[in-house]
Amino acid sequence: MLDSLQQENKAIGIKQTNKALNQDKVKILYLAQDADTHLVERLVDIANKKNIEIIYVDSMKKLGKACGIDVSAAAAATLK
Repeated sequence: MLDSLQQENKAIGIKQTNKALNQDKVKILYLAQDADTHLVERLVDIANKKNIEIIYVDSMKKLGKACGIDVSAAAAATLK
């Protein structure tokens, strides 16, 4: 499930993911369950309106690692 984050083009972080969502470039949205709700609720709203699949990951640390970075990430997305 998270393997696609290492192999495909992706957006990492709230800002990059939000930009990709607004440009209709997102295939799948990944959100960390331990991320602050107020940070990700806008991403969830946009994804739901555009019928984009949302996958929740256990932690920000795990999502960052899945993206191949050494820091935590609240959000990430694979791109079309």
